[in-house]
Amino acid sequence: MEKLRIEGGHPLRGEVAVAGAKNAALPIMCAALLSGEPLALANVPQLHDVATALKLLDRLGVKSRRAGDRVELDAGAVASVEAPYELVRTMRASILVLGPLLARFGEARVSLPGGCAIGQRPVDQHIKGLQAMGAQISIEHGYVVAKAARLKGARIVTDMVTVTGTENLMMAATLADGETVIENAAREPEVLDLAAALVAMGARIDGAGTDRIVVHGVERLHGGEHRVMADRIEAGTFLCAVAATGGEVTLTQALPATMDATLDKLREAGAGVEVGGDSIRLSMKGRPRAVDLRTAPYPGFATDMQAQFMALDCIAEGAGVVTETIFENRFMHVLELQRLGADIAIEGNTAVVRGVPGLSGAAVMATDLRASAGLVIAGLVAEGETTIDRIYHLDRGYEQMEARLAALGARIERIRGSA
Repeated sequence: MEKLRIEGGHPLRGEVAVAGAKNAALPIMCAALLSGEPLALANVPQLHDVATALKLLDRLGVKSRRAGDRVELDAGAVASVEAPYELVRTMRASILVLGPLLARFGEARVSLPGGCAIGQRPVDQHIKGLQAMGAQISIEHGYVVAKAARLKGARIVTDMVTVTGTENLMMAATLADGETVIENAAREPEVLDLAAALVAMGARIDGAGTDRIVVHGVERLHGGEHRVMADRIEAGTFLCAVAATGGEVTLTQALPATMDATLDKLREAGAGVEVGGDSIRLSMKGRPRAVDLRTAPYPGFATDMQAQFMALDCIAEGAGVVTETIFENRFMHVLELQRLGADIAIEGNTAVVRGVPGLSGAAVMATDLRASAGLVIAGLVAEGETTIDRIYHLDRGYEQMEARLAALGARIERIRGSA
């Protein structure tokens, strides 16, 4: 098993390009199932989750071709409507094939995703919405089995804001008969990016990016081309690393307009932040100031940035209160940060982080994707050597992170588990 070895204490300087967004690429790749014509995508990141999505689509009969950051998907000869457990269990986003398969082929058999380390991610809202559109759905032997001669437009009010639920229902509605209204829809930029890809394929969608999305169903979708948006979470992670270690870095190919909550907190922490059309320059002199944060659906503070800011608070002046409202188990990185010398107290869904002058390197273990990013940031500032185990979590959502950090001056390398 591979690990990361980090020698802390080196400021980051230079320039790095932001990769395409995993959380946008995955649903857009699933959208290829809605058409029998090719969908060409640019700026697709080289990630383990993307590779898993390609395996799943291949299992369904979708032909794919990848060259660099470009992926072409052709669902003209889909041979199966079943997404098996062995693939779905490794990536919960696999549930996003449910809506497209049902809408185009009239049936789908998709494994329930199972447990998740960071907490509950129920698919009941997906099922509720599809049933409102006329689907017959049952749970059989761990699979969601759905059938519908043709989905019908409906008004759907979700009980909670759900990103993948909104995306699944929006995709299904593109081929439904009539108008579908999704109330309490997720407003995340990745939902808007999916809508843009669907519109490029001939869908008729109004209101994406708001809490009320209206989809006017069409008979068929055609092929199309789309460039995946920049990853706002990857961008925020790099910025937190610079704020923690000091130095000055410019991000290119970024989407600062999607990052208001993150950038505001970085400024509050004492960072100098300059924003251009597609660039962000951050500089940090001295020790950061502790910040309080509360996670919330977009445009609030992203739960996917919580661990990175907690790492920043660990070495900040003062104390920060971190409240997690999205996932109930998203403090598992706290024990690992404490191994590095962090002063963190947890009560329920709130963590009080009292900044210390410095952390000390130690062996730690990543527990999920964003926790691993937080541990990397902590390792970059810790005195001595830090090794991070289970970095396959990191590879799910960050493209060659250690190489890109090393190019900015970090002392970081990937090693085999026995090293």
